[in-house]
Amino acid sequence: MKILFLHGWTSIPGGRKPTYLKNAGHEVLNPALDDDGFDLAVRTAQSEYDQHKPDVVVGSSRGGAVAININSGKTPLVLLCPAWRNWGTAKSVKPNTTILHSRQDDVIPFADSEELVANSGLPPETLIEVGNDHRLADAEPLNAMLEACLRLTGKCR
Repeated sequence: MKILFLHGWTSIPGGRKPTYLKNAGHEVLNPALDDDGFDLAVRTAQSEYDQHKPDVVVGSSRGGAVAININSGKTPLVLLCPAWRNWGTAKSVKPNTTILHSRQDDVIPFADSEELVANSGLPPETLIEVGNDHRLADAEPLNAMLEACLRLTGKCR
């Protein structure tokens, strides 16, 4: 499976989450997104998407905001604590989206993801509560991220 992974603000390519996906045997595209210019980050992500046509787009925090602001057609989205209220103009997500978020997130409120699901008219199960913090870098959320990618692309184990 080809995955476009969009990292969060002040994060770098090659972090724990994209490495987890790569180690699970998937091709992971992990471009460096500009921390200062959101529009530049969106343009970079759009260019990667257009060039590589991934099977799924994963966006973490600010990368989640980037993910919902690119034109990704029918490609599924997996959003990790998406910071959509902080960046971009998109206020909803498409039906083939899964959101992973921790209620203990002290950076992006869990309620923001609940609102995003409601704005989108999606069922409550679109939002999966997982993890103990904003990073979602422990075993349980990492596995949930991979499972969401597999489920949304029909490539279940």
